[in-house]
Amino acid sequence: MEQRLRNEAKALLEQGKVDWIIGFESGSLKFATTPLITKDKNDADRLVINPFMVNNLANFLTEVKGRVGIVAKGCDSRSIVSLMQDNKVAREDVVILGVPCRGIIDLSKVERLVGKERDELDDITREGDKVAIKVDGEKKEFLATEALFDNCLACEFPTPQEYDILLGEPSTSVVNKPAAQEKIEKLKEMTPEQRWEFWKNEFSRCIRCYACRNVCPACFCQRCFVEETEPQWVLPVPRWQDNLIFQIVRNIHVAGRCTDCGECERVCPVNIPLRSLTKEMYDLVDELFHYKAGMDKEAAPLLIAYEYAEAEDLFR
Repeated sequence: MEQRLRNEAKALLEQGKVDWIIGFESGSLKFATTPLITKDKNDADRLVINPFMVNNLANFLTEVKGRVGIVAKGCDSRSIVSLMQDNKVAREDVVILGVPCRGIIDLSKVERLVGKERDELDDITREGDKVAIKVDGEKKEFLATEALFDNCLACEFPTPQEYDILLGEPSTSVVNKPAAQEKIEKLKEMTPEQRWEFWKNEFSRCIRCYACRNVCPACFCQRCFVEETEPQWVLPVPRWQDNLIFQIVRNIHVAGRCTDCGECERVCPVNIPLRSLTKEMYDLVDELFHYKAGMDKEAAPLLIAYEYAEAEDLFR
């Protein structure tokens, strides 16, 4: 699959079908990948496909100008479609290289499973429904559900729904919804007072770095509301109250656009469980409006769609 990706990317550049290729290459840290954005066909040989491709590359589409060939997992492809629905990306300007995804390995979980830092590990491989970790010459196996990101355990569409070239056979994800929902269910079991105290403590740790916003493909406003001064919605000092307001408003803004890719929680430097907010919004949108983000590029975005039945329910 990896060699085919390199061949396809090189051909797209050579034939002038795209100006840029956006994919993954090996990172500087062990086992990690990093985004590769290039217009040099020779760089195509650096492209990789592995279970560590964490980034949602759709985030770069609004910044890179010209025709783009982009590597996309299931959730990434839905983010691309969502951008098309919002007229941020033109379908004819994008060639989607779809990668059927079996789940992305969470290196933090792996470190906890074996009690060692990733630099101390010899190898990590995916073998069927197991993840094999080689450390000190010894091979240890764990269920994949113990080592994948939480959002991968709830993935509904591991194979891209929109693509031009599908690299490999359609796949089914390893689904473990109880594990994927564990943090959210614990919050639901709390009283309102306990939940308030929980989020107060969590957002007291927030440094307002905006990594969650910057990594999110659904956050594409040229000027964010937190940067406005007339009126000033939040203070620049990261007080927990303003941090909470920022996340609540951000969740409303990405309602119907969030694909539960989990990037916001992954990049948080202080490990705030942000997916507990975004996934709950994702589920509410599905429950109330029967709408899933990024499924149909011809459909209207959720917040500008209108149905007469909604008005009838409102005034009934």
